[in-house]
Amino acid sequence: MERSSYGMGLLLVLFLAFSAKAQDRYAVYFKYKPQTSLSLSRPAEFLTPKAILRREKEAIQPDSLDLPVSAKYLSEVADLSEYVLYTSKWMNAAVLVADQAGRDAMVALPFVDRVELVARGFLEKPNARLRNQVDDGVTVEKEGRVSKLNTRELALTDNSYDFQNELIGIDRMHADGYTGNGVLIAVFDAGFPGTNTSSALAHLFSNNQIIAEKDFVRPWNSDIFTAHQHGTNVLSLIAANEPGKLVSGAYDSDFILMITEEVATEYRVEELNWVRAAEYSDSLGVDIISSSVGYWDFDDLDMNYRLEDLDGKTTVITRGASIASGKGILVVNSVGNYGASGASSLVAPADAEDIISVGSVKTNGEVSTFSSRGPTGDGRFKPELSAFGDSPSLIRSNGSVGSSSGTSFSAPQITALAAGLWEAKPEWTKAQLMENLFRSASQYDAPNNLLGYGVPNYYDALYGEILSAPEEEKKALRLFPNPIQGDVLSIHFGTGSSCTIRLVDTGGRTLLEQELLRTNTSSPYTLGLQDIKPGLYLVLLSEGGYVKHTKLIRH
Repeated sequence: MERSSYGMGLLLVLFLAFSAKAQDRYAVYFKYKPQTSLSLSRPAEFLTPKAILRREKEAIQPDSLDLPVSAKYLSEVADLSEYVLYTSKWMNAAVLVADQAGRDAMVALPFVDRVELVARGFLEKPNARLRNQVDDGVTVEKEGRVSKLNTRELALTDNSYDFQNELIGIDRMHADGYTGNGVLIAVFDAGFPGTNTSSALAHLFSNNQIIAEKDFVRPWNSDIFTAHQHGTNVLSLIAANEPGKLVSGAYDSDFILMITEEVATEYRVEELNWVRAAEYSDSLGVDIISSSVGYWDFDDLDMNYRLEDLDGKTTVITRGASIASGKGILVVNSVGNYGASGASSLVAPADAEDIISVGSVKTNGEVSTFSSRGPTGDGRFKPELSAFGDSPSLIRSNGSVGSSSGTSFSAPQITALAAGLWEAKPEWTKAQLMENLFRSASQYDAPNNLLGYGVPNYYDALYGEILSAPEEEKKALRLFPNPIQGDVLSIHFGTGSSCTIRLVDTGGRTLLEQELLRTNTSSPYTLGLQDIKPGLYLVLLSEGGYVKHTKLIRH
């Protein structure tokens, strides 16, 4: 008996000692963001040319959110932590691993606003070098569990992919020659195993279409082609190109692939992973974020959300999605798979304003039973759009064709449609793209909380505006021929005698910028392009106060 009691006492002491050193993940929010060297007047120091170009197109000025957290603050909290995972400039925070004593010491720092528990424990340990390689939020590169992912169990299928494409007009989009070329898409998910070995996705590697990869769950991990296959499934619905197996809408787009979802557990840290991935993508000039994750309940019940939290401005991930949208990025997110719960069953960040949340329809056009629905906590209808999510064809991690159900798989189809439309109309702002998608949808005049505006279609989204535009507008500020094979480009002005042209390559470099003058206002201006190599370019034409952005292909 005495021996047994001694053994239990020893175990208790060991347990208490371990508990005292238990390490959890915290978000440390700072009160201020002092800068010693960076300035908003010099955005090229912390944003890539492509990110700056997008801001110019959207008439958005760099602001304090674009600046990194204070290096001094980061150094001080790093000394009190086990290690720092990353920082978030949009949230002015550091996400780190610490014990209780470290957490308490951070709370006492005068520049710390608050310290929030965002995940209990940490299963994996990083390389010891991580402390010296902290992600400080300056990214100027040159170039929940499965049930929480908005999906259902995969099953093999021999269904054709024609239906899912035809429903939103991808077949007509491809017939017009639009496949997302020149559009940069970031995909946030749980992993991408098999992406690098799938024949349907092989072109992404042979054509160097994957321009960046990051794992924000395990920042030291350089292999994103691992973990859960959900990301591979989602990516295939945007990027697959193998006739007879799967051809998706935007297979010529470029991609940034990010792991933000931690499948083994479900904690709020994943929201911060998502925000950090959005910051990184923004700094690289991304056009579209495609996200098929969502949050409502967690392993720690104290973290669970209530309906009033889904008001478009409360959760961290929703605030991050709104900031991304405010930077000119089109955010497309699945609305969730809690439809069986009835009204207001959506997840964050689908509640964000000025993004596209996507629901699912069945083959008969009715809402899928699992598809989450609005209204949001503040009474707005959700989702905005819907697509076929009831067992669409997709690519599995072993390279075979399968099918699965979930709003996870309707959202990337909308992403692909948006990419093709943006290729066709690169002069459209994000707001114009969204408006034309909404106007093209099946119930635009009577949106509801089941399907939103309904199912969009390519033809009406692209041509609806053109067919109703005045003839004078169609002729103003126009390039031809486009694509161009010779050396002479003709430029139609409006009614004036001068126009400014700026030619920018896909790396964000300005190759040509000059004022064009003409004496005969009834004839186009001709410009020689002998020094411009074949490729895809963005052209900015300005006349008076009007600016037009368009794509130019040089063969």
